[in-house]
Amino acid sequence: MAAGFLREVAGDRIEVRSAGSMPADQINPIAVEAMSELGIDITAEQPKVLTTEAVQASDVVITMGCGDACPFFPGKRYEDWELDDPAGQGIDSVRPIRDDIRRRIEALAGELLA
Repeated sequence: MAAGFLREVAGDRIEVRSAGSMPADQINPIAVEAMSELGIDITAEQPKVLTTEAVQASDVVITMGCGDACPFFPGKRYEDWELDDPAGQGIDSVRPIRDDIRRRIEALAGELLA
């Protein structure tokens, strides 16, 4: 969801990478539905493993609870966003998570694009 929002807000002005320390086999269909409600299509996304190379190539790394499982490199900007996991939750529970992610992404994009 975060990558979908960032692509929507920043277009090609920010390169977006999305990956996880323990990605699921497929994108969460409820997350797809929640984003679709806002006109953002994330159906083409595929879960990917977060690699050391991806972190090294990034200026800002946003994590969502991966802790020690995520690679760390001095000099990178890291933010750990504490969010409820939408996995296994219904649409009514995922909407507030989606909206929280949206607010955070809009603030981050505003900073990065200023």
